[in-house]
Order: sequence, then C-alpha cells, then structure tokens
Amino acid sequence: MSRIRIEGLLAAFPKLVGTGKQHTYVETENVRYVYQPIELLYLLLVTNKQSNIVEDLGTLMLLSKLVPEYCFSLDEEGISKSAFELIFAFDEVISLGHKENVTVAQVKQYCEMESHEEKLHKLVLQSKINETKDVMKRKASEIDKSKIEKNRVEKGGFMSLQSMGSGRIDSSFSDLSISSSGSGSGMGLAIDIDVYSSKSKGRQPSAATAPPKGLGMQLGKSQKTNQFLESLKAEGEVIYEDVQPKVGQTKSSPPVPSDPITLTVEEKINVTLKRDGGVSNFDVQGQLSLQILNQEDGHIQVQIETGDEPSVLFKTHPNMNKELFAHDNILGLKDPNRPFPTGQVGDAAGVGLLKWRMQSADESKVPLTINCWPSVSGNATYVNIEYEASNMFDLQNVVISMPLPALSQPPSVSDVDGEWRYDSRNSILQWSIILIDDSNRSGTMEFVVPPADPSAFFPIAVQFSATNTYSGVKVVSVIPLKGGPSPKFSQRTQLITDNYQVV
Repeated sequence: MSRIRIEGLLAAFPKLVGTGKQHTYVETENVRYVYQPIELLYLLLVTNKQSNIVEDLGTLMLLSKLVPEYCFSLDEEGISKSAFELIFAFDEVISLGHKENVTVAQVKQYCEMESHEEKLHKLVLQSKINETKDVMKRKASEIDKSKIEKNRVEKGGFMSLQSMGSGRIDSSFSDLSISSSGSGSGMGLAIDIDVYSSKSKGRQPSAATAPPKGLGMQLGKSQKTNQFLESLKAEGEVIYEDVQPKVGQTKSSPPVPSDPITLTVEEKINVTLKRDGGVSNFDVQGQLSLQILNQEDGHIQVQIETGDEPSVLFKTHPNMNKELFAHDNILGLKDPNRPFPTGQVGDAAGVGLLKWRMQSADESKVPLTINCWPSVSGNATYVNIEYEASNMFDLQNVVISMPLPALSQPPSVSDVDGEWRYDSRNSILQWSIILIDDSNRSGTMEFVVPPADPSAFFPIAVQFSATNTYSGVKVVSVIPLKGGPSPKFSQRTQLITDNYQVV
C-alpha cells in the first residue's frame, strides 16, 4: 500500500466518524475503520471488509493497552515524543497484517531485550575508533619531533657560520691593525661575507644542497580519494567537482545592467484551480522597479501608461507624488530636488515605485487551465491530461508537474505534445512545453500506471512565464528634471507564476 493511499484513508476518517454513536467502526466501499477514542485522540485500525471484526476489536484493545505504557501523556505532544516506541510496540502486535498471539508484558519484554550482536558490533567499532586516535597521536608526536630536529639543524648551521666568520674577522683585524671596536667588527663581518660570496660565485651547487624533487607539499585529492570517486561514478552516482570561483565573481552575483536606467515591470500570479472546474483563488501582484547606475541620472520622472483593466488597483510608494500620478500618470518624487537612489552592488531589483494588485473569480482570466482524467481499468490506470491556454498571453517554459504513486519503473507515456520527464526520487511526472502560442493553444498527454486512487495525481503544479502583463503597465519615457536630452533607459516586462496549482 502506497503512502499516498494511506494518507487518503486517514484524511477521509474524520469525515466519516460521527458524535454520539455507540458503535466504534465505520465501513466504506472498500475498507472498515475500527477505532477507539482515547481522550481527544482516536486509536484507528484500518482493515478490509473481509476481516473478522471480533479479532480486529481484540487487536484494537491490545493496542489501546500499549499506548499508556509508552506515553506519559495521552495528547498529541506526548504521542509525538513516544512515536518510535509506539511503532516498535505495534510492530510486535501486528505482523504482515495479522495479529500476533502476544500480551502486553511480552511486548514490553521483546522491546527491551538486548542484542548480543549489537553489543559486539559497538565494541568493535569503539576499538577501531580508539586505535585510530592512537595512530593520530603517534603521527602528531612524530611531526613535532621532526620540527624540533629541523629547528636544531638550522640553528647549528647558523652558529657554525658565525664561528667561521668570527675567525676570519680576527685574522683580518690582526693584519690591518684595526681595534676590535663595535664598528670595526661590523665592517670586518661585512668584508668577510662579501669575500665569501664572491668566491662562491660561478661554482655549481652540490647535489647534497639541491632541494629534493617531489617532496614538496602537493595540493589536491589523494589517490585513494580519486579511486573512491571513480567507484561512485561507476555505480551511477553524480559527483560534483569542487570548482574555485574566479576572482571578482560570486555565485549569486546578479547580471550587471548595461543601460544607465533600467525599469522592470514584474507580475506574480497565484492561482488555485479546482479539479472539477472553477477557480478557488486568483490573485495577481505587480511592481514597477527602477534601477539607476549613476547619481547624475537620478533627477528624473517616469511617464507610464496603464491598461484598461478596471479590477487592477494601483498604489504608489510613500515618497511619490500621488497627485502627479493620479492626473498625468507620471511617477516622480514629492521633492523634485531630491534624486532617486542609485542601485547598490547585488541589488538587482532596484527601487520600487509602483505596486498593484488584481483579484477575480472569473475563470476566463485564467491564462492556463488543466484537465486531468484518471480512470482505472483492470490492472492499470489510464490518465489523460490536457491543457488549454487563453489568447491573452504567449506562455514560455511551461512545466506541468503531476505527482504519481510510488512506481517501480517509469510510467508508459503513449502520446504527448511536448516533452516529458519522470523524477523517480520524488515520484513526479513533468510535462514541458517550451512555447505555447496560437499554434498550440491546447495539448494532451496520455500515460498508463498501475492501479491507483484518482486523488493520488493531485495537486498538479504549473510553472510558466510571459512577456505581457494583466495591468498593461508600460514606460513611455523618462523625463529629465535638469534639462538636456532624455536619458537612455531599458525596460523589462515579465509575468511569472508564484503558486499555480490544480487541487
């Protein structure tokens, strides 16, 4: 039984159980719910209708005796804290769908029993950990000793050089009849070092003094690590190599605008459609944003035009001149001498000038509707899914994601307008259409899966984008307040989905 099937049965139980009834079971077309109230909660046993209800009541009674044994409080919090203990105890009572002949005392004894193999495994694991720690300590001590020995060698060589230099200095002083004052010793040391260095010039270094090759510190992965990664790749795992970012680049760096002024019109649509038709929620929220690169271009006003949609409600920024926008559709600051702020590094959205919102219950305003028809026939479920797009927008990068019951192999897709992909990890079938325009306002996909409940294919999530908006907001021009030609600007317009689904 799949997880979605279990969740569906549990979700239907509160609707079936009533208040003030004497019996403690409810039957549906396929299953029987046997339950027992425990304070504010229910202990529920789901069986098929062919099961012996007397044995089911006995099983339920035994389970109800186990709950107080493992839970300190019979509320939701107490049950959640002891969830794993209850699962282990219930597993001792029910095996492969049938009740075991056990008592409460036996269940407690089975759950508390210790495993000799587990103890032995823990002892072996702990011994390996201790052995690894000892090896690490020995290696660390060896490294410290090598460092100390290296320092001793370096200090000894320096002392021998000093003694050799002092001897030559004394002989030079005796030959030149110079007093051994501080300045004279310093001069003699300088002369001797120059003479020694001049003698060594032109002489080939000995092999003993040459640095050994291949003994320097090497960066990168070891051979064992590479072998381990190769074995993972051979098993089909996807390995992502570490890539160092280049200088001046970051992972989340936004695209740098090329124009001095950029205006962005963006709308986000939230739609919840009913599987049997109709709109449960339709909400569109939009914003006009301004991004300026240079401070000298900040003294401007923006002339816009709006569409003829009466249900769109506009709201300007508190610093905007509301009367100027209401009469002339011009967005400007209350203080004309104050410039607009320039965009900061990483601020791709810019400054919000205008916001609007649109809500409706009219299904004709929905840009894309989805119809899903699952039908069970024999040992298979045949699913037909269809999309219908309105003429208002040309939709781009459309992705329709449908949940599927847990499958051992991908679904059998017989017909599809576009491309499909099955995500086995999340059990989701994705239907992709690059562009929906006048040539393909409708499309279908058909596939077959093993028998499943129709509710297992919902909710269906939809993603898309468009270059038109509901509000019809467009930037007509940018007006400079300090005279001169109109500055160069670019405009971006997009409609994207925020939460679009069929439930």
